[in-house]
Amino acid sequence: MANSHAGKFQAQVVLITGASSGIGEAVAREFAREGAHTVLMARRAERIEALAGELSASGRRSLAVTGDVTRDGDLERAVALARSEFGRLDVAVANAGFSVGGRFVDLTLEDYRRQLETNVFGVLRTLFAALPELRKTRGRIVVVGSLLGIVPVPLATPYCMSKFALVPLCDGLSHELAPLGVSVTHILPGFVASEIYQVDNRGVRLEAPPPQRTPPSWLLVSTAQTARQIVSAAYHRKHTRFVGLHSRIGSALQRHFPGLVHFAISRAIRRAGLRGDSGAAAQG
Repeated sequence: MANSHAGKFQAQVVLITGASSGIGEAVAREFAREGAHTVLMARRAERIEALAGELSASGRRSLAVTGDVTRDGDLERAVALARSEFGRLDVAVANAGFSVGGRFVDLTLEDYRRQLETNVFGVLRTLFAALPELRKTRGRIVVVGSLLGIVPVPLATPYCMSKFALVPLCDGLSHELAPLGVSVTHILPGFVASEIYQVDNRGVRLEAPPPQRTPPSWLLVSTAQTARQIVSAAYHRKHTRFVGLHSRIGSALQRHFPGLVHFAISRAIRRAGLRGDSGAAAQG
């Protein structure tokens, strides 16, 4: 049965990368609930095809594009599909990403390169591909970052670096693109209950993730709640949206009391036995 709810993004077209699970999947559902047609891009074809079928059955057209944000041309293909099938693109959500963690002495230059290729250059590929169409519709760009781009932690330096790079990118582009009518919204979630804690540094799913990879449950925000805040922030063209109370508190403490944050993280690492010689990874 078609969805009769006239939402905030009624009949608009949204491109979402990394839509096969976690935040990306939840964001696709929320945009569809708000009336949008969606173009879903991810590497796992069967998952985005199933999601596209589900969303289409609910009354909002959804198309799946198998692609990788690290590969030249895939984003252009997704944007071309949106243009040919819908005639427009209103929102681009740069969500695809993964986490590399571990001790610096155990990591390699290639680990950092892989992390930046997806989490930074993947965002840039998305923006370069989508911007020409977004200029026509005076549309919206949404970039999914992380609290760990503002509050760095040990044993996750590649991930923290990659998310930190998105801060000046979004800040600068928000000014550059405003005269073109295109808004930039930077999303800064804290710890979200998603698959990022269940895969290793190469994206292989772990059957039994070690306890130190998963934050305590009281810190986790659901993907559904995160998606609602993302869609709301995009609709209102917010510059920045922190997701989760701990994200807002953590960013404020880092800004005003960086020494206190450093002390708290050091103490937590010592109490958990996760010093640099432990080989454990912290993710977020």
